[in-house]
Amino acid sequence: MAHDLVIRGGTIIDGTGGPQRLGDIAVDGDSISKVGLVSSKGLEEIDATDNIVTPGFVDLHTHFDAQIGWDPMLTPVSWHGVTTALMGNCGVTFAPCRVGDRELLAGMMEAVEDIPKDAILSGLPWNWEHYGEYLDSVETLAPAINVAGLVGHCALRFYVMGERAVEEQATPADRHEMASIAQAAVKDGAVGFSTSRLLFHRLPDGRHVPGTHAEHEELVQIAEAIGSEGGLMQSVNNLRGDFEGEIALLAKEARASGGRVLFSMTAGPTNEYGDNICRAVSEMRAEGLDVNAISIPRGSGFVTGLQCNLIWRSKPWKRLGRMDLNERLVTIRGETSRRELIESAKGETLAEYGDIWRLTGMEHIVWLGDSERPQYTGGRESSLQALADAAGEHPVETFLRLSDKSDGRALFTVRFFNQNLEALRRVLSHEFVMPGLGDAGAHVSQIMDAGWSTFVLSHWGRDEDLYSLEEAVRRITSAPARVLGVADRGTIAPGLRADINVIDIDRLGERMPEIVHDFPGGAKRFVQRANGYRATICNGKTLLLDDEHTGVRSGRVLRH
Repeated sequence: MAHDLVIRGGTIIDGTGGPQRLGDIAVDGDSISKVGLVSSKGLEEIDATDNIVTPGFVDLHTHFDAQIGWDPMLTPVSWHGVTTALMGNCGVTFAPCRVGDRELLAGMMEAVEDIPKDAILSGLPWNWEHYGEYLDSVETLAPAINVAGLVGHCALRFYVMGERAVEEQATPADRHEMASIAQAAVKDGAVGFSTSRLLFHRLPDGRHVPGTHAEHEELVQIAEAIGSEGGLMQSVNNLRGDFEGEIALLAKEARASGGRVLFSMTAGPTNEYGDNICRAVSEMRAEGLDVNAISIPRGSGFVTGLQCNLIWRSKPWKRLGRMDLNERLVTIRGETSRRELIESAKGETLAEYGDIWRLTGMEHIVWLGDSERPQYTGGRESSLQALADAAGEHPVETFLRLSDKSDGRALFTVRFFNQNLEALRRVLSHEFVMPGLGDAGAHVSQIMDAGWSTFVLSHWGRDEDLYSLEEAVRRITSAPARVLGVADRGTIAPGLRADINVIDIDRLGERMPEIVHDFPGGAKRFVQRANGYRATICNGKTLLLDDEHTGVRSGRVLRH
């Protein structure tokens, strides 16, 4: 009897970290029915000769809560082998939500995650109040890949406390109600709870988002409530501002929940910063606490270039920023206007632009190169400052020269996170640190790290010696699936769900990011496609074939 799908002759890397092996995989319905030698034919067959075959990747940090409404293919990650994505991170979600608070939550998401408010309000059905109802609504959108969701602290706090949520501490009654609603959300399908304590997460009026300064007691009580249902605690902590206090909070949450805690981290500018975090987490884990971290796997930050965000902010540059790309090209090619841009930029100081620019500088603004594959791993020699020094010119002149030569396509990444690549390697080597943190669905016109899975497998697994291919696959499949609490995905084995990638590992790589205007209302975003994905299968259906979407949308809402 024929199988629904047979993947033949591939090198199977099953996600466990065990050795790779040649074999076939049979799929029937939404599940893997056989691994090894498959003699029966398939109604559909994929020749995986000279390709690796892996489980579908699991992305633990996305903000697809809105984008899923108008992009059910979830293109930022489905181009990169991801078959399961976790939404609702950083405390910003759209449920629970009363009718009168929709605009407020949409505005909060815009301010924190750079998702246009108008797109959010027009692109979602907004037919829910409670989190379980939001998941019901998502199911009707028929996503291409599996999605799971966290209930967010910001929405929860505002639902309970109203305007008091922004600047006041919760009363005992407030804490009890929040804990009860969070627990109910997990019972209704949320996989856990998320919060953010970062000081640069702000409301449109400049105030910190609800929950930023919440007392530890509030989070501990919520952790106890969701922990009683087996829920995950996800947090973004202010580790640079209050290291000892935030580390203590993570431990308190883990002890209170009795379950899994996931927090976001970066390597920092020195080895010492990342080492201190990893040492503290290792001590927690020695205590038996299931504390895990997720980190951006490369130097990262905002993307700048003539086609998108501009570094300089004087009046001539602000005028340039209001133009479309063609007008910008005409302006930088005009002798008078080009000179005006150069002279005004030379008079600016990065110190005027807030922490991000003050802490970065031109030596951390790295050119992505002029080939199809962006060069994320370039050192100081690829920085705007080094390129300018080599040419005997000011960085602004280098920026304009490369922009002119490329017809405006030249891009640079402002390496605010993980400036020290050796420190990053040390962090990623720890067992409890999973690469990810691509922020897909957020900062859509500023950042493009959604291809993190392709980068991990191609750079850290194929090109470098940090991970073997087997370990690289484990780090982005079964390891995050365990943290998410999903037992039937993340590994290739009979009886498990058929979420599978067939990959030409030699060709695997990200393409250069590009700006498109395909959000509701024509709002712009970065997209980044990939090379090397022969096929991506989700729940037994092929959604990607030779790097192109098939139009199949076979994803599911994964409820706790």
